[in-house]
Amino acid sequence: MYRVILLPHDVDTRPLRQALWAHRIGHRFTEEGQGQVLWLVDPAQQDAMLRLIERWQRGESLMPDEPQVRSIPSGRLLAPFLRVPVTSIALALCLVVFAVMGVLGDRVVAALTIVPVIVANGGLAFGNLGETLASGQVWRLLSPAFLHFGWMHLIFNMLWLWYFGRQVEALQGSLRMLTLLLVAGIGANLAQYAAGTVLFGGMSGVDFALLAYVWLMSRRAPRSGFFVPQMLVVFMLGWLVFAMTDMAAMVGFGNVANEAHLGGLVVGLALGWYHSGRARRLS
Repeated sequence: MYRVILLPHDVDTRPLRQALWAHRIGHRFTEEGQGQVLWLVDPAQQDAMLRLIERWQRGESLMPDEPQVRSIPSGRLLAPFLRVPVTSIALALCLVVFAVMGVLGDRVVAALTIVPVIVANGGLAFGNLGETLASGQVWRLLSPAFLHFGWMHLIFNMLWLWYFGRQVEALQGSLRMLTLLLVAGIGANLAQYAAGTVLFGGMSGVDFALLAYVWLMSRRAPRSGFFVPQMLVVFMLGWLVFAMTDMAAMVGFGNVANEAHLGGLVVGLALGWYHSGRARRLS
């Protein structure tokens, strides 16, 4: 998000808030020591927001003259996805893989696990990671992140990927988001494989990396525009700990890739610490 204006604490911003939503301008107000700060989500709407602020300061009417009843052009529907291409492509790949799994089943899983999986003598046989990489199958270091084993698994992972990934990409660009996706995805997968698991998947390791990154940026470099509710951080870290306990299996959440979660979290903390430190030095 982008910082736009600082307003005194005693200013009534309710008319401005209502007008911003009526004009479909994504924004957020935060309370800081010096006053109320207005943040803008989409930099392409900066001119529209500034014009609305000027009219509000002059006491003019802020609401649209007539309700928007026309259908939204397809280009406008796609705009949020086009602004964050890396996040959108990652999300789309997860959906496509999940759909293809519904048609081809275990063949998709075997093609994307971290090492090849085959049926031999009535059981499963697993390849070796070193031999797998030597044979050129380097995509397997990342591909398990795109596997999801149920609707709830998919929905929750896509929700956090969109929430955190869109924020990273909008504020710091597609290259930063791609770097986080690759490093966190590979790091989480290697952590889970090192724990002795082969059949695993999901974007949750990347999600925990993005959570850690956004949280550190918001705490250590508050002017960067990053924001994450503290209760969301508490909830996700609480879930991380809960999934490691026997109670999780008792209530039906068995076989959670805990090591992948931890691996992604460590990657996110490391990258978040480094980049938030750079942002503080440059500010």
